[in-house]
Amino acid sequence: VMQRALFTRGALLTQQAAVARDCPLAARSAPLLQRLERSMSSVTIPPPACILRPLEVPYRYLFGPGPSNVPPRVLASGSRPIIGHLHPEMYEIMNDIKKGIHYAFQTENNMTIAMSGSGHAAMECAVFNTVEPGESVLIAINGIWGERVAEIAERMGANVHKLVKAPGGHFTNIEIEKAIGKHKPVLFFLAHGESSAGLCQPVDGIGDICRKHNCLFLVDTVASLGAAPIFMDKQNIDILYTGSQKALNAPPGTAPISFNDRACHKMFNRKTKPVSYLFDMTHLSNYWGCDGKAVRAYHHTGPVSGFFALRESLAILAEKGLEESWRKHKEVAAYLYRGLEDLGLELFIPDKDLRLPSVTTISIPEGYDWREMLVYIMKHHQMEMTGGLGPSIGMVMRIGLMGYNCEKTNADKALHALADALKNCKKSKA
Repeated sequence: VMQRALFTRGALLTQQAAVARDCPLAARSAPLLQRLERSMSSVTIPPPACILRPLEVPYRYLFGPGPSNVPPRVLASGSRPIIGHLHPEMYEIMNDIKKGIHYAFQTENNMTIAMSGSGHAAMECAVFNTVEPGESVLIAINGIWGERVAEIAERMGANVHKLVKAPGGHFTNIEIEKAIGKHKPVLFFLAHGESSAGLCQPVDGIGDICRKHNCLFLVDTVASLGAAPIFMDKQNIDILYTGSQKALNAPPGTAPISFNDRACHKMFNRKTKPVSYLFDMTHLSNYWGCDGKAVRAYHHTGPVSGFFALRESLAILAEKGLEESWRKHKEVAAYLYRGLEDLGLELFIPDKDLRLPSVTTISIPEGYDWREMLVYIMKHHQMEMTGGLGPSIGMVMRIGLMGYNCEKTNADKALHALADALKNCKKSKA
């Protein structure tokens, strides 16, 4: 390396001498020569040793609230050759994704796309496009996802009202209608699958209440889609979104979302532009071919491989059938409940009809450090389970068996790991 550097510097000096001989003016231009020398010098930051090592990724049983393990067929789809995000073949794949979302959501909405990003991207897209600064919104909060939507709405200048319950609490239609009548929001948010507490919130009748009060009904199904029944059109849900990485069993990074005609009317007749350019549905609707225009203009570069994987995961759901997927999640969840109770563990949601089939929450067993239990399970069983999230931290441990992981054999693995942790991690309390 030193010899090469000396040779390079010698060549540079020879070049400088030649320039000075042929052009006396250049000889007096020292800054120019210094810049030339700097441009030819070696880099000072060496390649990092860690990045020169082969990539290593351990195999883990992802039995937490997501992401979940992905079927080999979906992994293989993501490894297909990259094509341009504006190629006709890519448009066909995007059209397939739209049809797959129609089936998964049980909707005929034309304004149906997949966001380039996680479920949070769809969450922000929904709020940013349908709410303007100063408008009233009502957020049902019984876990972290209502808290997140409330913060998003506050950041973009909405007048935020909150309907709050402790983690695990559910909202009645009477409570919801009373709050809507009081605050007169343009948008009401509800999490169908509140994964931080393991609750599946009933939604029947709420869409009718929102229409009665001229309010849009926004529903989060990130943790519930494919695991628990949801019918966007029949239940009069105006905006519905989900994420790719849970019961849909695709990698994280894409987020299906759909807007009905009521939502589109509000969205495309606003006085101000949405605060986000990336999430502006005026552009996204064109990118996804939802605006009726012959030409799709460039807006952003979508995650091509992510769309391949999402398309394949929606195909698997369509082949299996929604009703079969719902039935299996319910069956495996019930099997897990019995096993947990046999271990002497208490399910956090007492009413089995309100439990989220994809994510089961258990109360932290008395006398145990939940963090120590989770570390033990990861170390000795290569298995991810998690604690609570947001307001449920310190209250619950969460076990997710969804999509590809929704099997009784996996429930047995989870129960075995928990039994081992209960045996080896017990802590005494004074």
